Amino acid sequence: MQYSLGELWFDAPSKQTGKCMNDIVLEITNLSKSFAKNKVLDSIGLTVKKGSVVGLMGENGAGKSTMMKCLFGIYSKDEGRISLLNKPVDFKNPKEALEHGVAMVHQELNQCLDRTVTDNLFLGRYPTRFGTIDEARMLKEAVALFSSLEMNVNPKMVMRTMSVSQRQMVEIAKAVSYDAKIIVLDEPTSSLTEREVRKLFSIINNLREKGVSFVYISHKIDEIFEICDEVAVLRDGKMTLSSPIENIDMNQLISAMVGRSLDNRYPDVDNAPGEEYLEVKNLSTKYEPILEDISFTVKKGEIFGLYGLVGAGRSELLEAMFGIRTISSGVIAVGGRKQRFNNSRDAMDHSFALVTEERKLNGMFAKAAIQFNITITNLASYKSGVVLSNRKMWDAAEREVKTMRVKCVSVDELISSLSGGNQQKAIIGKWLERQPDIFLLDEPTRGIDVGAKYEIYQLIIRMAKEGKTIVVVSSEMPEILGITNRIAVMSNHRLAGIVNTKETDQEALLRLSAKYL
Repeated sequence: MQYSLGELWFDAPSKQTGKCMNDIVLEITNLSKSFAKNKVLDSIGLTVKKGSVVGLMGENGAGKSTMMKCLFGIYSKDEGRISLLNKPVDFKNPKEALEHGVAMVHQELNQCLDRTVTDNLFLGRYPTRFGTIDEARMLKEAVALFSSLEMNVNPKMVMRTMSVSQRQMVEIAKAVSYDAKIIVLDEPTSSLTEREVRKLFSIINNLREKGVSFVYISHKIDEIFEICDEVAVLRDGKMTLSSPIENIDMNQLISAMVGRSLDNRYPDVDNAPGEEYLEVKNLSTKYEPILEDISFTVKKGEIFGLYGLVGAGRSELLEAMFGIRTISSGVIAVGGRKQRFNNSRDAMDHSFALVTEERKLNGMFAKAAIQFNITITNLASYKSGVVLSNRKMWDAAEREVKTMRVKCVSVDELISSLSGGNQQKAIIGKWLERQPDIFLLDEPTRGIDVGAKYEIYQLIIRMAKEGKTIVVVSSEMPEILGITNRIAVMSNHRLAGIVNTKETDQEALLRLSAKYL
């Protein structure tokens, strides 16, 4: 099978099997883990063979990341056994796991953004020469690493200047550089373009030919069927499915994840857009990356999609509309009235809401409680006289936790203790408290399981039917085609075209996304 990207074509990598598939590299048996009274892992097991890729799936909060953190030495297990190459192991920290050939690429990147790519690759293991750091050797080895993986990365670049997808590829290369026997990839394609996904799959296939094994955590079912040899599913801390991939179908996989079958991956988009409400006219921005002369209108009650390759300018456009990015020229009008937002507070005061792409970086207060994160944007509504009412804030947080089905013990838990998908639900709940008229959603289902995605889709459609104006960015073409009324396609910071969703397809979107490349 081939995949197109404009005029470029990429062969889909075929699954390869190593010569020693019967050799067990990793075996987890009867693993249990609790946090206070909450048992998040209940006597689960997992077997990974040499040169194989095992998909690990489950709803947010099912225990996938906790299971891998127990393996990697971030958490200590309560019960059970972990064996690596038939020898029991109990890593005390990630450094010990890495030294034994177990590497993990986390979904939420944790990098030194003000240091170079090379510095990040060698953190904690700098080579020395005559008592000083051997920077020449570091650079030489970094160049050789990226060359062997056929990655186009400049080792001298500062991490902060790179896109999320570029930084994720660096983290994957770093895992490979440890000469790992087994690599855990946690949502590795959540920020990658289709082209980068092809490259990642090619790397995985090349490495498993050399005997490297993978645990591939993903919510993207199509990817699981394409790249994995086996699949395991967790639900509520218990293993509900473990099978060779060829023995199951999509409905069985979804049923194992959510406890029910989903006849359709997307709800019916039955909203009825009204009059034109939001207008962006000849918008350009001041600082790099510069957006150029972008114009479109969105109707009241419409779900308007923004598609494009990573780096095309989609997030920058939402930031400009929300007052975060400086506009050099152009107009934003709401209900026929021109607006000029100097900051996000101005946008919020005019009934705008923005769910950002990187929740960890700029979407939440990681060291604060769920209650704080849900109520922080709407504090004026929780006053009794001139004093904030903790009871009102508590009730508001519990209301949104219930509405969004956030899995937590209490709203006074740290939001960082939640799974990525439950963090995202809490963040959306934060904006629902303000009841905005215009929702700007940047990758709203990134890192969210299939069941929770469906709930988010239903929420988006319900808000549109209530008259809300929705602008949604998504890198997943099936998603952008499944939940929108119209789609604007960005290419190299310009608007390449606008299409009616029911009258277009993936090929047309790809062609437009490559228009100005």
